[in-house]
Amino acid sequence: MRPLLIAALLCLASACGRGVPPGAEIVVAGDSIMAWNRIEGASVADGLKARLGRPVGDVSLPLARVTRARGALSIPNQLTGVSPTWVVLDGGGNDLRGDCGCNDCGAVLDRLLSPDGRSGAIAELVAAQRAKGARVLWADYYTSPIYAGTICRRPYDVLAERLTAMAEADPGVVLADMGAVMPPERAELFAPDRLHPSPQGSARIAAHLAEALRAADPALR
Repeated sequence: MRPLLIAALLCLASACGRGVPPGAEIVVAGDSIMAWNRIEGASVADGLKARLGRPVGDVSLPLARVTRARGALSIPNQLTGVSPTWVVLDGGGNDLRGDCGCNDCGAVLDRLLSPDGRSGAIAELVAAQRAKGARVLWADYYTSPIYAGTICRRPYDVLAERLTAMAEADPGVVLADMGAVMPPERAELFAPDRLHPSPQGSARIAAHLAEALRAADPALR
């Protein structure tokens, strides 16, 4: 029970500062990659707020999943009642780790997103936001040091290919690769668990995502 207790306490602690301020044009949702360093005021949402000079909502939580989760640990549920101009999202990592590990992930990947990027839980999540008038910036995962050079990279590479197809099919969806600014050999960019970003890593991700938002939306320049 101890690991579960630690995870639950971490989840509760990371909820501090979570919410959507009035007038937020951008809302960050997703899992622990987005939520990490929130307690220190150094999460991805904190970085976006500093760089864009605008109110940014943050509804992300550690342990959150795209499928098979309830409450705020369901990433689609995080966005209930939220209608910003931009939704910044990640997700799928906890689905893959929890449901297939590093092997035989075909069924989980198909449940998340089809090869053509047009169906599956991620496609439905994005379509729901688009139907509300929001544009979507999907942040594709980086390769963390604990996965670098292992077979565990493969499911995430497949997911990245499918996310690319999804973004290419909808001009209102922008795909940003966090791996472009989070090389696994840069130890200072990662927390001691060698999986989540350090405050410096979150800052680099935020800068990368802010650049992608500005490139896609002249109103944010």
